[in-house]
Amino acid sequence: MALALLRRRRPKGASAEAAGLSLPLPPGAGAVGREVVDPMGSPMAAADVTVTALDTHRVVARGTTDPYGFFLAALPPGQYSLLIVTEGLQPHRETVGIVAGTAAPTERVWLQPAQALELPAPGTWLFDPPHTAIRFIAKHVGMAHVHGRFERFDGGIQIAQDMTQSRVHVRIDASSITTGNNTRDNHLRSADFLHVERFPYIDFASTRFAYRGGSKWTLQGSLTMHGVSRSVSLDTTYLGTVNGGYGEELRCAALAKAELHREDYTLNWRSMLARGIAVVGPTIQLELDVQAMYRTHDTPTPPE
Repeated sequence: MALALLRRRRPKGASAEAAGLSLPLPPGAGAVGREVVDPMGSPMAAADVTVTALDTHRVVARGTTDPYGFFLAALPPGQYSLLIVTEGLQPHRETVGIVAGTAAPTERVWLQPAQALELPAPGTWLFDPPHTAIRFIAKHVGMAHVHGRFERFDGGIQIAQDMTQSRVHVRIDASSITTGNNTRDNHLRSADFLHVERFPYIDFASTRFAYRGGSKWTLQGSLTMHGVSRSVSLDTTYLGTVNGGYGEELRCAALAKAELHREDYTLNWRSMLARGIAVVGPTIQLELDVQAMYRTHDTPTPPE
């Protein structure tokens, strides 16, 4: 079983090998422990650890390292695969043998930097609408979730030599909103919500790409909806580049998420409730699942 707490008698500055563990083992069990550190030797808290029995291929223990980077599990005798994973660093895998009545010395594991995904080449990248989705999730009067999407949009990415100076622009046709219910969709298009006759577009324009480590970025920018502009941060996972799709064109992919507050855009949720209007809730989860093609003289035109 995985043990959430370790009782350590450890002088300040002592190595893992010097640590004395006070651990009563279950009858017939052994134990394995690891101290996980980053490339600089600092403790890696909350790293995911999975222990799999090699004879049955079943996961027998799963947990995370504690605030000091330690993980310990008591296990039946046998051979096991130990996998340690955390964002932005290479996974560590090893085989360990467990002997009944024995707690093996706690060894230190140094996680190494993950191989970085190749960033998009500088230049213009155009959204590929058939392989891009703009979705949202909201609660319906605080109860069930409403899932929807926008069906018409365009946009692109201007990649700079300095990635942090790159830019993204997205323009969404507000009238293309769909949630799978015509009555609700027409209401969302009305003056109570998006007021698409007066405000036909929703626009996002980034101002900065902020690198957060590994494949994570934050796209800071402005979202304009219902005639109001507000600062928004898109938590973005970069998924890499690949050749192919319609031919051998170069394309990149990313997944971005943000939480929007309706009242920031003068969509007054409380007022609508007071008037007896059935509405979606005050916060909306927005998700952009994007594929973009590198623009050249022979970039293919996406099918309608």
